Amino acid sequence: MQAPWVTFRPELKVLDCTIRDGGLINNHQFDTDLVKAVYQTCVEAGLDYMEIGYRNSKRLFPKEKFGAFRHSDEEDIRRITGDHDEAATGLRLAVMADAGKSDWKTDILPRSQSVVGMVRVACYVDQIPEAVEMIHDAHEKGYETSCNLMAISTLQHAEIDQALQSVAETPVDVIAVVDSFGSLYREQIDILVGKFLEVAKATGKQVGIHAHNNQQLAFANTIDAIILGANRLDATMAGLGRGAGNCPMELLVGFLRNPKFKKRAIWKLLQDHFVALRQRMEWGPLVPYIITGQHNEHPRAAIEVLAGPNRDKYVEFYDRIVGE
Repeated sequence: MQAPWVTFRPELKVLDCTIRDGGLINNHQFDTDLVKAVYQTCVEAGLDYMEIGYRNSKRLFPKEKFGAFRHSDEEDIRRITGDHDEAATGLRLAVMADAGKSDWKTDILPRSQSVVGMVRVACYVDQIPEAVEMIHDAHEKGYETSCNLMAISTLQHAEIDQALQSVAETPVDVIAVVDSFGSLYREQIDILVGKFLEVAKATGKQVGIHAHNNQQLAFANTIDAIILGANRLDATMAGLGRGAGNCPMELLVGFLRNPKFKKRAIWKLLQDHFVALRQRMEWGPLVPYIITGQHNEHPRAAIEVLAGPNRDKYVEFYDRIVGE
């Protein structure tokens, strides 16, 4: 009998998406000090990527309402990172561009003009044609690219197969399984990651996993994806993310055993910044998020009820979701 958990796979790469995903809670209205602290922690902890925010449209997300990292302009990123040296820090910066929400032709600059090294294209299945164009554009501009196919738990297998075929024909580097609603169980992760790996092995791409924690399975499902062969892993500090949040970085780094990852830096960030942050922001597997996760529903209804006077009327919310 072997014991693989006592060693590590050096090909596994970890991406922190704390500011990008967590910003969906507060319209990305983060203090500069917090964003800097997360960046410095990613460097000190030896992480591979930091997704610092979205590169989305200022027409759709006006600056007077949304914080800097809904748009992640170069000057705002440099305000956090300076002239980020990827080679010296070992950390690659990333931004996410949503299909249908990004002015990507103009707002994504040539790689030579940016401290960003990766563009993550996020799309729903009906947006695959635009996503394909976005991947080609970012690749031609010199970026590493990924395609994050969202709400995959709502799709038929034929739709997933067609989407994967279309994306596989692009120069994309990573294709990621995204459990947008936090509804997937291990058996479903097995099937989906298997599909993605089959395509990836045939085309030389990597498979990633982005899990939400509605049913407190984000970490477990990420482990399952790792065991199956996924090598690109998303996580956030203290699980900070939209709704129920994401796979907690502190759990993932502890599991991976790679000595290049320094857990102390993460614990210090949580101590110095996230204790206070929890007084201002709420996230995690609260009851309404569990209910939407169990019923494979978008968490928007849970977000809405938690912001109102009926946040603790669980049965009323359950009846509403079951009846929808």
